[in-house]
Amino acid sequence: MSSAVSPGIGGTAVDSSVVLTLGHQAGKLWWLWLVTGIAWVVAALVILQFDSASVKTIGVIVGCMFLAFGAQQLLLAVVAERLRWLWAIVGVVFLICGVICFALPQDTFAALADIFGFLLLAVGVWWMVEAFVQQRENRLWWLSLLCGILMCVLAFWTSGQFFFQKAYTLLVVAGIWALMHGITDIVRAFRLRALHDRG
Repeated sequence: MSSAVSPGIGGTAVDSSVVLTLGHQAGKLWWLWLVTGIAWVVAALVILQFDSASVKTIGVIVGCMFLAFGAQQLLLAVVAERLRWLWAIVGVVFLICGVICFALPQDTFAALADIFGFLLLAVGVWWMVEAFVQQRENRLWWLSLLCGILMCVLAFWTSGQFFFQKAYTLLVVAGIWALMHGITDIVRAFRLRALHDRG
C-alpha cells in the first residue's frame, strides 16, 4: 500500500511520513518554546518598569537580534553558490553591531529612540502594501490596512515628539511587543506538547 504524498516546497512531493516525523521531533522540543516564552514575558516585565534596566534590556534584545541575523548570514555564506563574500561581510557587520549593542546598551536605546518614527513608518507602509497584495486571498485585508494607517499616524506623531517622549513611547511599544511574543511562544509550546502526546 503506497504512502500518502503531499506537495512540498516548490511543488516537490514529500512523503507524509516524513512530515509526521518532523512534526513529532518538533513536539519533543515543546519545552524550548515554553522557556523562550517565559524569557520574553520576564523581559517585558523588566521593560515596562521604565527604569535604567528597561533601557539596557532593549539594548541587549537588539544585540541578540543582530547576532542571530549575523549568524544566519554567515550560514548563507557557507551554503550559497554565488556571492559568498557578500553574505560573509554582511554577517560579520551584524555580528560586530551585536557586540556593540551588548557593550553599549544605553547608546543603542538612544539610537533606536532617535529613529523610532522612521521604524514605525516603515512597518506601517509594509503592512499597507501587504494588505493590498493579499486583498483577494484574505478577507480581513482591510484590518492590516487599518493597522498600517494607524502605524503611519503614530510614526508622524512620534517624529514630532521630544527625545524623552520618544524614549517613553519606545519602552511602551517594546514592552507590549515582548509580552505578546512571550504569550505566543507559551501557547505554541502547549499546542506542540498536546500534538506530541497525541502522536
